[in-house]
Amino acid sequence: MIELTAAQVAAATGGRLHADPDVTVTGAVIVDSRQAGPGALFVALPGERVDGHDFAATAVEAGAALVLAARALDGLPTVVVDDPQAALGDLARHVLATVRGRADGAVVPRVVAVTGSVGKTTTKDLLGQLLGPEAGGEHAIIVPKGSFNNEIGLPLTVLRVTTATRYLVLEMGADRIGNIAYLTRIAPPDVGVVLAVGVAHVGHFGSVEAIAQTKGEMVEGVVDGGTVVLNADDLRVTAMAGRAMPGTTVQTFGTIPSADVRAEDITVDPAGRASFTLRVARADGADEQRADVALQLVGPHHVSNALAAATVALRLGVTASDVARRLSGATALSPHRMAVTERPDGVTVIDDAYNANPDSMKAALRTLAVMSGRTRRSVAVLGEMLELGDGARAAHDEIGRLVVRLNIKQLIVVGDGAYHIHEGAMQEGSWGSESIFVPDLAAARSMLDESLEPGDVVLVKSSLGAGLAELGDHLSMALTPKDNNK
Repeated sequence: MIELTAAQVAAATGGRLHADPDVTVTGAVIVDSRQAGPGALFVALPGERVDGHDFAATAVEAGAALVLAARALDGLPTVVVDDPQAALGDLARHVLATVRGRADGAVVPRVVAVTGSVGKTTTKDLLGQLLGPEAGGEHAIIVPKGSFNNEIGLPLTVLRVTTATRYLVLEMGADRIGNIAYLTRIAPPDVGVVLAVGVAHVGHFGSVEAIAQTKGEMVEGVVDGGTVVLNADDLRVTAMAGRAMPGTTVQTFGTIPSADVRAEDITVDPAGRASFTLRVARADGADEQRADVALQLVGPHHVSNALAAATVALRLGVTASDVARRLSGATALSPHRMAVTERPDGVTVIDDAYNANPDSMKAALRTLAVMSGRTRRSVAVLGEMLELGDGARAAHDEIGRLVVRLNIKQLIVVGDGAYHIHEGAMQEGSWGSESIFVPDLAAARSMLDESLEPGDVVLVKSSLGAGLAELGDHLSMALTPKDNNK
């Protein structure tokens, strides 16, 4: 973060100063006292299990220069605010606006923000790999690790901005109307991307229409003269073009002929990796640009994510040939997202247990079917998809039926919340032990350790809260007991 005095932090957050006004924050902004270092600013967030105020002294002892808190803390340099989480957002907004408003003629950060029901993290990671070489150094581009996409994670990412930052790539998530609007007020995007509208978090929103309304807040939050990037293959997303402000440029990506940036001649190899021809329309009516792309990411659904990232990079001045080359070399950076491990015992593990909704579940299962082909046994280990509201039972049932239609050889359903996947498979025609329900991770782990054979391809997929990421880690590192006993 740029250096700020305690007085400046108080002014930016509307706080009351209980510290020397000249105390200077020179380090990172943190919410975990274990990350405290010299010059840090510790934000004391109240939580369901722990209260950050209880750890403020520990952070100061470790070197933190200042604490942002909801109450005065005896003996600790503190800026007191009504709501530390809201103040964190206010501070991030101030820092970014300060860096963007520099009057010295230097290059200011270009903010790229991505939202959508699926694909946000992968697209964000691809953008980092496409724009990184343009930034001129690792410190000139900021791309959050994992999914720092909420009211806490996004401000923490924004607060990493310095005067050396050229690109700030952000992921914006939402579980209620107004979330995206709030995040775009903290970091108004120069380029805002909407990937897709699905049923993720529909339990919070109440309807898919409410989800579309919220994702469209990205379009309204783009800076004057900025660019909106929309998925031409999703009708709810293309309809958002009407919400763009005057002076905003709208660019589309997809597989339909009218998309500005599109993929043609898509093929998928036995390992589940897609190749395609990237075609880029020219605004001046000249011949389209073309380049071949061979993705290293597993799953044909990543074509859409790649097109979204390509559209942004092209808009920011990267050539089509460089985009294609960098996409072809891009790798998966975030854990538990279609991470493929080839075990020494011949088992292939696809760990996609970071998150799940009906759309991503279907995409992962189709990839499993492609990778196993006709000669390898396919095993789907599926857990609960959370936050689906009243439609949860039907959504899980549908996934079970799809497993049967895709001819997945073995289905293991883990946990009571996912039971209706097993029920759907049985109703669709699964018989015998083709579909098995187990109550918990321990039972699933024991079964898999005993039953997996060389040549099997196993998919682990659930929402993060269902806990199957732990099983994904185990399977990715494990050898079967039979191999260990050799």
